[in-house]
Amino acid sequence: MILRMPRAPYVRFHVRAADPGRRTSVQDIVTTLVEDIGDGRLPPGARLPPIRLLEQQLGLSKNTVQVAYDELVARGLLETREREGVYVATAARAIGTIRPIAKPPAARLRPAALSTQSPPPGTVALSSVFVDPALLPRERLAECARSVLHGHGLEAFYEPQGYGPLRELIAERLRARGMTDVRAANVLVTTGSQQAIDVLARTLSERRVAVESPVYWGARLLFESHGLATTGLMLDPFAGVPLDEWEKRIVSGRPALLYAITSYQNPTGYSYTSHELEAILTMSERLGFAIAEDDWGSDMLSGSEYRPMLRTLGGPNVVYINSFTKKLLPSLRVGYLVAGDELMPALLSAKRLATLGNAWISEAIVAEFLGRGYYDTHLLALQRELDERYTRCLELLRVCMPEGVRWTTPGGGPTLWLELPKAVALDRLGARLRDRGVSIESTTNAFEGEPHLHGFRVSYAFLPPETLERAVEIVGTAIAEERS
Repeated sequence: MILRMPRAPYVRFHVRAADPGRRTSVQDIVTTLVEDIGDGRLPPGARLPPIRLLEQQLGLSKNTVQVAYDELVARGLLETREREGVYVATAARAIGTIRPIAKPPAARLRPAALSTQSPPPGTVALSSVFVDPALLPRERLAECARSVLHGHGLEAFYEPQGYGPLRELIAERLRARGMTDVRAANVLVTTGSQQAIDVLARTLSERRVAVESPVYWGARLLFESHGLATTGLMLDPFAGVPLDEWEKRIVSGRPALLYAITSYQNPTGYSYTSHELEAILTMSERLGFAIAEDDWGSDMLSGSEYRPMLRTLGGPNVVYINSFTKKLLPSLRVGYLVAGDELMPALLSAKRLATLGNAWISEAIVAEFLGRGYYDTHLLALQRELDERYTRCLELLRVCMPEGVRWTTPGGGPTLWLELPKAVALDRLGARLRDRGVSIESTTNAFEGEPHLHGFRVSYAFLPPETLERAVEIVGTAIAEERS
């Protein structure tokens, strides 16, 4: 069987009449096409509208259009192709001088202060914050996707606040974790936690925010992109939260909001103690700032149902952010935000302005996954595996790291912080490691002001054990070489 290729779409052109308001003439069509072809607006090989179509659009007789096309064929500007139509001749460019089309100025984008980074291709990403794809429940998610499509088909419309059944399941889950006041109406489903942070930043009436330093670089740069003034609060994962210093900084900077990652903090891996959480809530009430808690990691702690959360201790005045992204499948990009009744209208309006609504099908798949009880069994298996990788990572560090290198012990989760002696230049170390096939993430964008830590994140969740072992050995050797 011979398959015919579809004909090229025709190029519409506007006929410029010498005597506007009166009937278009043969000369008007000829003059217009001569100019458009000569100026390059109609390139060689472009298909022109059929005669019957121009006849209808311009209100002309068939003969008028035919005569104009015949004249241009005679001049060598057009050519007819049997059963295909009329085309600009392939040699038409040689007829006249083609004026270059004017180019608009380049868009004025903000410079590299907002740039992000990715590991070079082909290298081992030692600082990745993701979980090893081999540990993610792709088969069960695929089963849930098939069930959603078979049972529901494709919904015609989205829900701006998020898929209703998913919001119900999230609220039920949070109530079981101590947030007894949370209802589906308090849940806003977002594209990962990043959109939740973005929605929050858009709605702040006072444009000042306090962040940990170091902090998740995507949050800090997002606040900056919205024009928010940021106050950095030094966080030392080896010493905990310096509460007195934080209070001084907050009094000075007068932020409207504190953004804090309370469990397995990104990038240090630190988890706040119950005492620190209670002190921050007391400080918030006394100094009058709101709190947004990014809790991406509390349900990754093994041996316990969950870590204490600011939202559980502080009630509805704490805006709560979480995500299924890294624990289920990054490409699904499903997160959520929980807020009190009085805040939700503004947050929902900000989301609708940004995206109108998110993809229904991803949210429905996650809802099916939660509804079947798959999520809890998946978390248990994931926690066990991460515990084994965490223990192995500590063993490797003890064996491979030179004197003077230290690291945090988060007790589980996905990552830890590796702190190096100041004598080791991080940029040179990074280049040395890239040459050997290992990439580490620069932490420059994570700090507010001059960094007080000198190191980088190590991920034992992302790398298979044998790959992690090889990477840690390479890092230990490279650090020793830099020191010498």
